[in-house]
Amino acid sequence: MARERDRKFGAMASAGLALVLAVLLSSVLPVRGNSDHDERLAGGTAAAARAAVPAAAPERETCADGSDPAASLRPSGAAGPAVTRIQKAKQLVVGVDQNSYLWGYRDPNTGEITGFDIDLVRAIAEDLLGKPAKVVYRTIPTDQRVKAIENGDVDMVVRTMTINCERLQRVSFSTAYFEAGQQVLAPRTSRVQGYDASLKGRRVCTAEGSTGESALTEESHGAHVVAVPNQLDCLVRLQLGEVDAVITDSALAAGQAAQDPSVRLVGDPFTVEPYGVAMNREDKDLVRRVNKVLDDFRKGGTSSAWMTSYERWLAGMMEDPGPKPPTPAYRD
Repeated sequence: MARERDRKFGAMASAGLALVLAVLLSSVLPVRGNSDHDERLAGGTAAAARAAVPAAAPERETCADGSDPAASLRPSGAAGPAVTRIQKAKQLVVGVDQNSYLWGYRDPNTGEITGFDIDLVRAIAEDLLGKPAKVVYRTIPTDQRVKAIENGDVDMVVRTMTINCERLQRVSFSTAYFEAGQQVLAPRTSRVQGYDASLKGRRVCTAEGSTGESALTEESHGAHVVAVPNQLDCLVRLQLGEVDAVITDSALAAGQAAQDPSVRLVGDPFTVEPYGVAMNREDKDLVRRVNKVLDDFRKGGTSSAWMTSYERWLAGMMEDPGPKPPTPAYRD
């Protein structure tokens, strides 16, 4: 009960902070397209009258050569050039989020960055550096994750980052440590039904550089797309009535719904989003080492094991039956 009470307090505090930030965000965030308010209202009745059509199960992405993008290098505890570099520096520099509630967010009570992703960061850091392990957190927006790795600003990114074929051209990924899917978040009073024609004429927010943005670029369903640097910006705009819906990973959307009970997830997830730890393509030994840590993390071999972390952060906002650790896939 105490944990649930603390979580609710944190949710209210985070939502309040989001609203405080809204005044600053609303005048500077980029927007693609303009909303036709009258058309949006008129379309609501038609959207409500449409019969709901069951969505087909989303398909997993396959790359052009037929490979599975979530297949990674086999685990190894060897210390190659990248692992040695980190150990000599005596610190691990990680790109994270500070705005994704329960995943990577700044706790309003302590000021520390915490969440499911951060538990994984600590497990990786302790394997590489021992205890206590020094971690330098670099908070980076969604569309800067790949650049931060390529530029050497971070050793890795642990930030609900989806493994996909396009990103594999620029960075390497660990095996998947969580699976979600793109889904629609909307006010409880909204007539939006999901990722379908009910989005026509609506203002739909998504993060720049996200798989949600890619989906809307491919098929907007007639929506006016509002692109922002971070997903929390979408929640702020939704609270202010500046957008009508949000498209993001279902796990992140559940976190936003936990922050604000006036919104909810609608429709079914329409993609499969495996989250991985992103690293430089040259750091193959680090990829293998992280995969070794993930093997222990999934099985419960570390103090911050997958299920322990899941129960602490995510179980209260996920529908039953909850997810399980994804089965790792390897390519060599």
